[in-house]
Amino acid sequence: MFRVGIGYDVHALEPGYDLIIGGVKIPHEMGLKGHSDADVLVHAICDALLGALSLGDIGQHFPDTDPQFKGISSLKLLSRVSKLIREKGYTVVNVDSVIVAQRPKLVPFINKMRENISSVLAILPSQVSIKATTTEELGFEGREEGISAQAVVLLEQIQGG
Repeated sequence: MFRVGIGYDVHALEPGYDLIIGGVKIPHEMGLKGHSDADVLVHAICDALLGALSLGDIGQHFPDTDPQFKGISSLKLLSRVSKLIREKGYTVVNVDSVIVAQRPKLVPFINKMRENISSVLAILPSQVSIKATTTEELGFEGREEGISAQAVVLLEQIQGG
């Protein structure tokens, strides 16, 4: 049996924060504001994984009111979600995602993002697609007020699971 999930996340860009996307710290004059490290890509992937199995969303599992998640690496959250998916008897077939940001240019960092995410999910980097796009200066991303990400995942039930 296969299951599909979709995820979306957005965080505001503000000075004084690190810009971490896909577990990669990216040099930029602004970063993403959030309770955790505000990694929009990893959050979207977590939501897609949880959604595929009707397990709620990232906010239900890791509430921003819980101090244990303050500043936490989103890759740690992804690891917990991945463990939950395996416990439910599923494995990740692939991840397809897109990051929407006017700046900075993300292409130089995408291979490392794919490595980080595939490593946590215990799949091959070739099973993780990450694309980056701008909005041609339209909308909040185009005005550099924030960055968003979307992800789709395909899960497959493990034989005997």
